[in-house]
Amino acid sequence: MEEAFNSSRVNWGKTVILGVEMHHTPLAINTYFLLRGRTVTGCFFGGLKAKSDIPILAQKYLHKEINLDGFITHEVNFQDINKAFDLLLEGKSLRCIIWMD
Repeated sequence: MEEAFNSSRVNWGKTVILGVEMHHTPLAINTYFLLRGRTVTGCFFGGLKAKSDIPILAQKYLHKEINLDGFITHEVNFQDINKAFDLLLEGKSLRCIIWMD
C-alpha cells in the first residue's frame, strides 16, 4: 500500500485501497505528500451500499440481467456445513449454497 501511495503522481495522485490488509499493519505515509495533493481512499465491497444497491441487484438477478449462478461451485445440506467451510479454506469453493431442510 505504501508503494502504491509513493508511486502516485505528485500534486494530484490518488491511491485507492481495496479491502483489508491481512496483518492489520498501519499505513505509514509521509504527511508532506498529503499536503502536496496526493490522496488515499479505501472501500469495502467495491463501494456497495447495501440498503440501496442489494434490492437493485436482486431485481437484476430475477430478471436475468446478471448471472450469479456461475459463481456457485458447491451445494451442501445444513448437516454438512463443516464440509462447506473445509472447501472454502482449501480454496476449492468460490460460493457454496447451504440448504436448510
